Formats: sequence, C-alpha cells, structure tokens
Amino acid sequence: MTIQLYSPFADLKLSPDECFLTGEKIISPEEQIQVFPEWIMDRYSLRDKTFTMLGDGNITKYSNLKLPCSATVIKNAIEPLEAEIQKVFSAGYEEVKKLPEEKLFQWMAKLVYGILYNDLNNALKEQQRRGEKFVLSSYLQTRFKNLHLMLQSLVVPMEYKGFKPWSIEVVRIKYSKDVFNYKDETNKLNFSLGMNDFGIVCCLQDNGENAKYHKELVGKFSDKILHPIQFEELCGRFIYSNYLLKRFPEYSIHITEEKVFVEPLITEVQTQKQLFEVWDDEMFGQVLANYWKPWGISMSEIIVFPNAPISFLINDYTFELVEPDSITLPY
Repeated sequence: MTIQLYSPFADLKLSPDECFLTGEKIISPEEQIQVFPEWIMDRYSLRDKTFTMLGDGNITKYSNLKLPCSATVIKNAIEPLEAEIQKVFSAGYEEVKKLPEEKLFQWMAKLVYGILYNDLNNALKEQQRRGEKFVLSSYLQTRFKNLHLMLQSLVVPMEYKGFKPWSIEVVRIKYSKDVFNYKDETNKLNFSLGMNDFGIVCCLQDNGENAKYHKELVGKFSDKILHPIQFEELCGRFIYSNYLLKRFPEYSIHITEEKVFVEPLITEVQTQKQLFEVWDDEMFGQVLANYWKPWGISMSEIIVFPNAPISFLINDYTFELVEPDSITLPY
C-alpha cells in the first residue's frame, strides 16, 4: 500500500478533532500532547509560567500549549522520541553531539510546529469572530507545509536525497543548571535552545546553507566552553544570515510503497555570494541588540561609527576566537 501523507495546509484545516501529524480522527480528550514536553516543564518549572505567542502577542501558560495527537502516534512516535531526547539532553553536550541530526530536527520541528499550530489556530478563531476570512501568504503556506511534511518522518520512512534540509550546530556553554533559554522565529523557521551545558542553533529549512556560510566561524570553537553571550551572538549570526538567504527551498516529493523521497529543486548552481544578500552591519547590530538584552548592551554600544559591530566571538585584530574566560560579563 502506498504511503499516505497528510497536508493540513491544503485547506488550512487545523482541527482539534484530527491528529496534527497524520490527520487521524481524535476519539478521546486524552489524545493530545504538550507542545513543551512534560519533562522540560517539570525540570524548569514552566507549567504556570507565561509564554508570548508570536502571531498576536497574547500571553498564555506553557501548559496551555497542546497538540491533538492520536494514541498510536503518541505511543509509537512521540513517546520514544521524547524519552531519547530527555536522556540525551539530561546527559549534556557530549551525548547531544552524538545524537543523529535528524532526531534533533524532528524534536525541534515538533516544538516549533506546535507553537505555530497554536498561533494559527488563535488567528483563525479571531478572524472567524470578526466574520472575516483568514488568509495565509503563499510563501508561509509553502514553508509551513514543507516543515510539516518533513515532521512526518516521525511516522513514515523518509529519505532526503543528497542533502540535509537543515543547518544545526551544537556548542558547549557555561550555564547555570536552571537556565532554559528557548527562542524561535516561525517566518524563517529558526530555533535556538540553551540548557544544561549545551546550546543548539538551527535553521530548520535552509538546505544547510547557513551551516556552510558560518563553517569557518564555527570551526574556531572546537570544544571550547562558550560564555552565554557568545552563544547569543552565534544565534544572532545564524538568524541574520538566514534572513539574507535569497530564496526559500522547494522540493520534489516522490512516494513509493516503502518510502518518501525528498529532493531539493535546484534550477542552477549558485555561489554563496549569489545565495545571500550583502551583510549589513547596522541591521546585524540591531539583531545583536535584541540577543544581548540580558546584558543591557545597547545599539549605540554595539556600533560606533565607522567601526563594525563589536563581537564577543571574534577578535577584530587577530580574527581568532575570543577566549571565553576573558569575558567578565555575568553568566
């Protein structure tokens, strides 16, 4: 029997009566999962803490963010993934580095999609309340559809032919044991997480281009234990370069009885210069100002004309990594 994929974005149907991953009918109220998994909410006491929704800026509790999910998917896909991620994340950096990137991608994509699902549902309800039709741009619809497609690798065999849809970097960080530092951005599908002794920055759907763009920079880290402000700068660099990426990936999907094959649609070979817009220091400085808010570093301190933005990662004169121990800012 040929594999069947589910696409809720065909008619933007995000029903609480259908499994978010397969479209199966939900029979019991128990058939749902938390967007932020139980083990993370318990470990970091997040249940009653507030989360700001991206779409409308409304505030809700972490525990209110849920996804309808069939009992079969919970048992066969979600619970095994969460058990593995919990074990690895609790062990720390060394074990996280060993985890196959596809597992990290599935977990991150599930979390980002869960927030997106709740955001879109809120927007749909608000438009219905106003008697208006909700319209999602074709750009976002395609991006979200592709993310959801790849998330279905949790329940169907899927192979990415000759490429990785994502850029993922895992680094060591010197963190307080109680820090849970999560950020996402749904338009460009960016993700970052810092906890325990590690940080992850990911562009979920860039076909690995941002990892290539920052390869030389990341190569300077080796197994250095970064200061948190260095990790925030790294996140800012990935998020900004992803913003500069000129085109969003499109894919060819081939479904057989055994597997789903995903290939990137490439019209021409392009150099890195052709793939990315020109880096703008002032725009990047604004990104840094946002990421460095915990240290109270303002835009006027980040860029002093005619100099480039200050960096806690790279020495302006030697172009070597700034030694983390030389940074006196608080953790």
